[in-house]
Amino acid sequence: MTFGMPMRPENEWLLIDYLSISFEYMACNPDFVQYIIDQCSGAGEIAVKKMMGDYCAYCNGVLFGLICDNSFYVKVTEPGRAVLKNVILRPPYDGAKDYFYISDVDDRDNLTALIKTTIPALLKPKTGKNPMK
Repeated sequence: MTFGMPMRPENEWLLIDYLSISFEYMACNPDFVQYIIDQCSGAGEIAVKKMMGDYCAYCNGVLFGLICDNSFYVKVTEPGRAVLKNVILRPPYDGAKDYFYISDVDDRDNLTALIKTTIPALLKPKTGKNPMK
């Protein structure tokens, strides 16, 4: 007795090929990740954590950005918006909310200023009522 339609081997291989292509596309170059760490180091202790081929970027233990597909993204804050020379909002991956897309990762001073102003804004307590109460 079978339930539903049996999966054909050729369909199974198509699915596997599609998944392998997707994961290869999402991976970051380790040299680019190290370059971002070096460029941001003036803001504090920079660390990254690998998450499904991409990286979460932390400064002094606070998550402030993402490195995805060899591109650098920083969480959106109003103080950060004031520091950026060119504001480009873009999701780092499908289904994500917009982040600041950092097109000029070579400007170390601007990256340091951006991160130093972003971190305090991320640490501020959220205002509003707790929906669980």
